[in-house]
Amino acid sequence: MDTLFWYWEIGRDYAAQMLPCAGLGALFFLALGPARRARLVRRGLRSGPWREGALVLFVMFCAGLLALTVFPANFWTAGHWREVLQGGQPLFPPVDRLIQHRTVNLVPFRGIAGAFQGGGWVWFLLLANVGIFLPVGFFPALLWRGPGWRWPLAGCCASCLIECAQFFTDRSADVDDVILNTLGALAGYGLFRLLRGLAPGFTQRFQVQVEVPDGRETGTGGPAPGAGAGQL
Repeated sequence: MDTLFWYWEIGRDYAAQMLPCAGLGALFFLALGPARRARLVRRGLRSGPWREGALVLFVMFCAGLLALTVFPANFWTAGHWREVLQGGQPLFPPVDRLIQHRTVNLVPFRGIAGAFQGGGWVWFLLLANVGIFLPVGFFPALLWRGPGWRWPLAGCCASCLIECAQFFTDRSADVDDVILNTLGALAGYGLFRLLRGLAPGFTQRFQVQVEVPDGRETGTGGPAPGAGAGQL
């Protein structure tokens, strides 16, 4: 029980570090609201409350994910900012390129195979790398139309960009993280497919609606003009 509580505390700490950027992401999304709605109106489309709610959650998650993965470790903790304000440490810690080169892992499945020899902490990290990318595969498929293969691919590309950025922010870059993140995005897309199969009418609420001339909207499942993946 103590071990489970310890993992819970770690997960809660990670979530807390995501909150500042998640809040900024929500503000950015709301600031773009009028321009987004005007663009939809020009195309004869409407984004309902279910879709808007899911969109803001996804934007908040993406901003929080960047806070947790691209910025230096513990950058968003209260302790770090207290030390910075007191002059005890710099805002961004110096990056030792020699150490960074030594810690880069470009051998696929090396860390994953090590999980079978390591303890619970290694498994926690592996599962976290999968779970953190579930929304990356789930939300885009829910919110935008398009070929299903593009969402796991987008997750893989996003993970590659994050790992490249981590090399310059005093974090470790690992090809196994890309593999696990991609599996997470693929699993997220699988969850969407499952939800769509069980409740197609519910998932349709998260798509843009086509406005008809009398002011009503239709939730037809077919693609609407201008309602592709680039439509916000």
